[in-house]
Amino acid sequence: MTIKEKCPVHKKCGGCHYQGISYEEQLKIKEKMIGKLMSKYCKVYPIIGMDDPYHYRNKVHAVFDRDRRGNIISGVYREGTHEVVPVESCMIEDQLADKIIGTIRKLAKSFKMKTYDEDTGYGLLRHVLIKRGFQTGQVMVVIVTGSPVFPSRNNFIKALLKEHPEITTIVHNINDKRTSMVLGDREKAIYGKGYIEDILCGRKFRISAKSFYQVNPVQTEVLYKKAMEVAGFAGKEHVIDAYCGIGTIGLVASDYVESVIGVELNRDAVRDAIGNAKGNQVKNVRFVCDDAGKFMVKMATAAKKDSEIRVPDVVILDPPRSGSDEAFLSSMVTMGPKKVVYVSCNPITLERDVKWLEKKGYKAQGVWPVDMFPFTTHAESICLMTRVEK
Repeated sequence: MTIKEKCPVHKKCGGCHYQGISYEEQLKIKEKMIGKLMSKYCKVYPIIGMDDPYHYRNKVHAVFDRDRRGNIISGVYREGTHEVVPVESCMIEDQLADKIIGTIRKLAKSFKMKTYDEDTGYGLLRHVLIKRGFQTGQVMVVIVTGSPVFPSRNNFIKALLKEHPEITTIVHNINDKRTSMVLGDREKAIYGKGYIEDILCGRKFRISAKSFYQVNPVQTEVLYKKAMEVAGFAGKEHVIDAYCGIGTIGLVASDYVESVIGVELNRDAVRDAIGNAKGNQVKNVRFVCDDAGKFMVKMATAAKKDSEIRVPDVVILDPPRSGSDEAFLSSMVTMGPKKVVYVSCNPITLERDVKWLEKKGYKAQGVWPVDMFPFTTHAESICLMTRVEK
């Protein structure tokens, strides 16, 4: 595959560490990195890459600021700082999202909108977040302001929709706190339903402003299909889907098993997950709003007291980059599922957790890397672990 021209801001942005490296070479680097960490436990299979590794991100976030001349700019924070690097277009972001952000930048100037100043806490426009359903074509625009008062809001929205009639919904999010968080607690749909839908592995998913949805849907399908294949379900299993987000893995797994419990701490995501189960007419999945570790502790304790409580046959976990925690893992070991399907976005914490589980009676059977984030150093993988029968 030929290398596209380098992004002009890649050295300042810091988002793509593999600029100028062929995609084939990138895959070799990631496969070698995962192999170095995991091959001492089990076989590491060849990494599954993308046919087209460009413009794969369906979620795009832009910070708004002003340059030294007072011009409105939008882009990303320079790595390790809060200095905004202006970005016109990005080789890994959705191209339509970049165009909409460019339009908002232009409109902000014509509407004489003040951008938010992190140092003083004054100003209106802070961030714009765009999510797009690649299968449905639906587009959500989230405008984050530092104040609930949005002067000329209706005219601004009208002008934006005139330029981009493909926008499905617009959400006004208010973040008036001196925080590095992008989204505030308050939000209101000011155009459309306030959410979009996308289709993944044949299921329809509702995506709201705050809920997590994998940013590379093309490779997410590859990842989830591989996870189902690796799990080797027989059809009668009781499954826990930990860190379940909006229920994507659990709803995909529901076709293969008897029942699924999805656990997620984010309330907005759980609400979307329940709606996704109803929307897809899936009746063998239920979702619980709880910390995954605490939920497993409670379930393990309850199962000790009551033999009627059915413990899981399989646990699927897709934790954050920090990996799982000991409370979760030790409770999982207490319940003793036959299989653990660990979906990891960080091979370092995967290795740490696998090492811990191997001391507790589980054996890694294989690792299947999937490249979810071309041009970055991030590497996703699936690890299957089985309980060692004594």
